[in-house]
Amino acid sequence: MNELDQLPIPLLQWYHENARVLPWRSDPTPYHVWVSEIMLQQTRVAAVLGYYARFMEALPAVADLAAVEEDRLMKLWQGLGYYNRARNLQKAARQIVEEHGGVFPDTYEAIRALAGVGDYTAGAVASIAFGLPEPAVDGNVLRVVSRLTGDGGDITRPDVKKRMGAALREVIPLDSPGDFNQALMDLGAMVCLPNGEPLCPQCPARGFCSALREGRTAELPVKAAKKARRVEERTVFLIFYQKKVALRRRPAKGLLAGLWEYPNELSPAPCPVEAAGLADGPSGKHIFTHIEWRMASRMVEAASDRLPGGWVWADRDALEREYAVPNAFQAFQAAVEARLGPTETGG
Repeated sequence: MNELDQLPIPLLQWYHENARVLPWRSDPTPYHVWVSEIMLQQTRVAAVLGYYARFMEALPAVADLAAVEEDRLMKLWQGLGYYNRARNLQKAARQIVEEHGGVFPDTYEAIRALAGVGDYTAGAVASIAFGLPEPAVDGNVLRVVSRLTGDGGDITRPDVKKRMGAALREVIPLDSPGDFNQALMDLGAMVCLPNGEPLCPQCPARGFCSALREGRTAELPVKAAKKARRVEERTVFLIFYQKKVALRRRPAKGLLAGLWEYPNELSPAPCPVEAAGLADGPSGKHIFTHIEWRMASRMVEAASDRLPGGWVWADRDALEREYAVPNAFQAFQAAVEARLGPTETGG
């Protein structure tokens, strides 16, 4: 009997005693599971909880998500990052409305065909919401399987992911596939931790884990090194006129597509408006997947309210309620708010 064959019973027992209490698990409808899984992509659970609650309050059903205006959707997503996830959510919601009569599809293949849904998300929704015996293989699961079986394959390779998914499909319990998948996720998140520091004494698989037995927990899983990020030096212009700040919308495609930003350019850059006053502002840094922005800022008192085409003036209320400014500019938010003053409600 191999290691994975021995896993289901002790894993499920551990899960029933140690499962994380999460809002989408208390009411695992397809919509709830799907939205939560998209939010959790490359984002910590703790960071998602508040966003999930606000999102569900504003958009409680697929039809609401399909119909919401994009700016409103982006504002609900503001701060979660990877904004294409939100756009794909809406594309998929519209697919569900147009192709499935507003009813969430109940087969793996149909779920997988939705915009922004990959193998992992399709497996998670299919197993958790519909009880289908489909594996859900994310980074946590790959780490658990790699250590448990002693598999030295590079987990960034599609063929390795496919092999591990196929192995899990052979052992997934037909009567509790959702619990099994969520148990694997929790085990990776809570016990079989990354960076060579697993909490092996707490693991339900400690008695038959290859990596623990062979002293290889620090070297597994094998993961190819990421390419170095490109560094960009940028100048951010915090432009004020009376009690308003200038914003411009980013292009419809590319990094942070369609979101609002404080105007910025590769350094050095001239001030884009006629200025009555200039001063150095705070600096900041933001790391994207492939690019690192290192930003200096200039505080600009505009000589008039004239702005380039497509730019807008936003007061404190509009900035908080209407315009989705990504976290890349979080380092400048306190300076902007101090200059604009409190909201009309005193915030």
